[in-house]
Amino acid sequence: MSAMSILQSRVPGIHAMAFVAALAVVIAAPVAFAGGDEHGGGDHHEKVRTILAFDTMYGVDGPFVGDANPIDGIAGDELPWEIKRATGFLLTNGKLKIWVRGLVFKDDPSVPEDLRGINDETAFRAAVGCLTEQGDQVVQANVITDGSPTNERGNAFIKAKLELPNPCVGPRVFILAGSEDKWFAVTGFESEEEGD
Repeated sequence: MSAMSILQSRVPGIHAMAFVAALAVVIAAPVAFAGGDEHGGGDHHEKVRTILAFDTMYGVDGPFVGDANPIDGIAGDELPWEIKRATGFLLTNGKLKIWVRGLVFKDDPSVPEDLRGINDETAFRAAVGCLTEQGDQVVQANVITDGSPTNERGNAFIKAKLELPNPCVGPRVFILAGSEDKWFAVTGFESEEEGD
């Protein structure tokens, strides 16, 4: 049986070619959305491009806990956190979107028992840190979003339009507390087992 016949038999009432064309549109849509339009709505604008896209983040842990080893000038929270999943992207026009799932206190002896496995914040913020130029110097610049609602399970959707420094080199994305400038998660990863 040909591929066309299989498609026709599995998608009754829809011509296989129309089905394939519709499928191509669905697959291409996220790429077009992330990349933006060619001129950002006017001929004088540059093309909007993806600076960073990610589907993993690292929860603050180990020597990153506390203010001994800040990243981009931002200290880690005083207690370790873990994150189940995070997906997001940052565009050259400053548009930032992050889907956060399961960002909670780690099940760790250093965490009080009543906090383990939960999030005690009512909002998460995001920060973008990158290197930029100031005269002939290279300096660190951080841009922080407003708070986005979260719940005890540590789920949130962060959507913001940031004024990025120009240039923005080596960007990094953080999830911060809603109440203070301390990070809970940052773009990065840790294997669950050594040697994986």
